[in-house]
Amino acid sequence: MTETTETFTDEERAAMKERSKELRTASKRAGSAAEKQAAAEKDLLEKISEMSGTDRAIAEKLHEIVATAAPELVAKTWYGMPGYAKDGKVVVFFQAAAKFKVRYATIGFNETAALDDGDIWPTAFAVTALTPAVEKQIAALVAKAAG
Repeated sequence: MTETTETFTDEERAAMKERSKELRTASKRAGSAAEKQAAAEKDLLEKISEMSGTDRAIAEKLHEIVATAAPELVAKTWYGMPGYAKDGKVVVFFQAAAKFKVRYATIGFNETAALDDGDIWPTAFAVTALTPAVEKQIAALVAKAAG
């Protein structure tokens, strides 16, 4: 059973603690920009390896899709989740179903994503399975989001 406070669940508090740790780790990293980027990607791949089942399969495929559809995005962890950033700001991220104990994983896009389409557009997508059609749709969204 999930304990809650007045405003945050245990899982939300854990994610905030992970974000704080990510920021401390990033600020202490030494080396060139390329070395820091490689270390951040290693952190992301470690987070994916900790996942299981469908969450892991979707996260691994998303990582491949981003590398192909938007190689300019930089891999990093964000609140303990795989994220992909441009100019230091996360554009797209993956939220595993298990992370917040929900029934589906989510691929989300932050406000920096170039997905604007009129007065309303989706910024998060529930993903329960990867089919070729879903992979194609995700690749198109990632490419568009990256600008």
